[in-house]
Amino acid sequence: MSSDCSQPRGAFPRLSQQQDLKEDRADSSNGSFNLKALSGSSGYKFGVLAKIVNYMKTRHQRGDTHHLTLDEILDETKLLDIGLKQKQWLMSEALTSNPKIEIRDGKYAFKPKYNLKDKKALLRLLDKHDQLGLGGVLLDDVEEGLPNAQKAIKALGDQIIFVTRPDKKKILFYNDKHCQFVVDEEFQKLWRSIPVDSMDEEKIEDYLKRQGISSMQETGPKKLTPIQKRKKPGAQKKRRFKTHNDHLAGVLEDYSDGVPGKK
Repeated sequence: MSSDCSQPRGAFPRLSQQQDLKEDRADSSNGSFNLKALSGSSGYKFGVLAKIVNYMKTRHQRGDTHHLTLDEILDETKLLDIGLKQKQWLMSEALTSNPKIEIRDGKYAFKPKYNLKDKKALLRLLDKHDQLGLGGVLLDDVEEGLPNAQKAIKALGDQIIFVTRPDKKKILFYNDKHCQFVVDEEFQKLWRSIPVDSMDEEKIEDYLKRQGISSMQETGPKKLTPIQKRKKPGAQKKRRFKTHNDHLAGVLEDYSDGVPGKK
């Protein structure tokens, strides 16, 4: 008897499960999806969609921004074995309605929030946000839309300022060097000596008013509330009451004014 046949019952299924587990870990480590685990389930087609969108994002980030046909996408993602029904669903519904996919002449490409070609485009975006008072831009959005983002950010150097939010998300701001000036140390001490930790915006505004200082007001467009037209007194409809015992009309008598005299 060979050594292969001497294995205990159930050993081969366990080996197969261990192999599948290793494949799952390998697939998840490189950002891809193991569709074998989803095969035959209702989530299979959405797994296919997720793999396609993830692949389109990855190729965009490495600089491959040209559009592809669906067959080219399926070939590059090794999904040529999907059924005709699933392929039709991708073309007619899934990819057309996905906010991260752009369609041009029947071809598909990734659609980031900010479509940035190079570091100059990133600097123009940050400068525009600074001029319009829009604040900074999420690093995640920059990395999504700018190919080789880390290389471009490093090349810009001190033209960009990083700020980390409490949720650990990093924000990029334009470093306007024209606004840099030296503040006298005495003014810095006066500024830092005023506690504002326990004060909200209304209290700060009241304090500034008492000191004769006008605060910046909101300059955005205000919504006009529509003027409601007053209804004319005579336009009210008369209330109608439901009547009962209509079949006894002429038989019943009204005693609201007292007992009527005998006829």
